[in-house]
Amino acid sequence: MIALCVLFVLLAGATWTDVARHEILNWNTYPGMLAGLLLNVAGFGVLGSGFEGLSASLAGFLACGFIMLFAFVFFQLGGGDVKLVAMMGAFLGVELGLFALLWMFSVGFVLGVAIIIWQVGFVQIVKNVWWHLALVIKARSWVPMTTEQRKPLDRGLFLAPSALIATVIVSFPEFLG
Repeated sequence: MIALCVLFVLLAGATWTDVARHEILNWNTYPGMLAGLLLNVAGFGVLGSGFEGLSASLAGFLACGFIMLFAFVFFQLGGGDVKLVAMMGAFLGVELGLFALLWMFSVGFVLGVAIIIWQVGFVQIVKNVWWHLALVIKARSWVPMTTEQRKPLDRGLFLAPSALIATVIVSFPEFLG
């Protein structure tokens, strides 16, 4: 329970800096990774205590970290996002960490779409889709979007708020039990 409270505070700090400056700071993630490992070793986490807590925490750190490292290399995510999810894995272990990772991407997708709809407008998006679809049908092949058309889609994701929401969803049963 203590470890989850520490994780929420760290994720809230990362959310603040991610929204304000679009960055996740190392002073937040590196101590968080260490805290996740140490709190689980001490028995204050959700993964057990001693060697059992250490191995589960380390496995979550590695599993979540490597998945995000893959996403960093192939899908242009930021390095702070990798460290943030690795930190979550250190606190939550493999199973809860991967659940939180899936929830994070799901929530991030919904928030990203909502932001685009809010800024561009639903009617304008529908018009653009139909216009582009007509071009594709007329050309009988894919027509790449212009730089101006891609501009609304080039916004960065705020994954820290999504990670905070995902962690609340995943760890809610721990707070009840």
